[in-house]
Amino acid sequence: MSRRKGLILVPAAAALLLLGGCGGAEPASPTTVRVLVRDINIREEGVDCAGTGAYTFFHNRAPFRVLDGEGQTLADGRLPPGKAVRTFEEDLEVDRVPTYCEFAVPVSVPSRPGYQLVVDDEPAIPLTTDQGALVAVVPS
Repeated sequence: MSRRKGLILVPAAAALLLLGGCGGAEPASPTTVRVLVRDINIREEGVDCAGTGAYTFFHNRAPFRVLDGEGQTLADGRLPPGKAVRTFEEDLEVDRVPTYCEFAVPVSVPSRPGYQLVVDDEPAIPLTTDQGALVAVVPS
């Protein structure tokens, strides 16, 4: 009889260990944070850039944090260099075109109903989901 009780307790203990190992933490999924800074510059696509005017805090190596809607930090790091991207698709048939300065950062974050981006301790910027990426246009 005692042997049978031991057989029941072992699987129950193993199940508790497996559940305890999960820790209830949600898995993080890879995505990209894309910030398009409207800097009103005319330049060639693909060149390095940084924010201008009131947005000079957007630059290579600026510290950033991705927060959830509650303000909890989900990811952090440093921005890469910005890259000039077209503001619209029309072919102007010239080398230099109106551009945004885009910062694209790969991150892994758990699923949340809302996200925010903080760059260099400036006020948080809301991020929206677009084609699997977290996106903001600054200023909005």
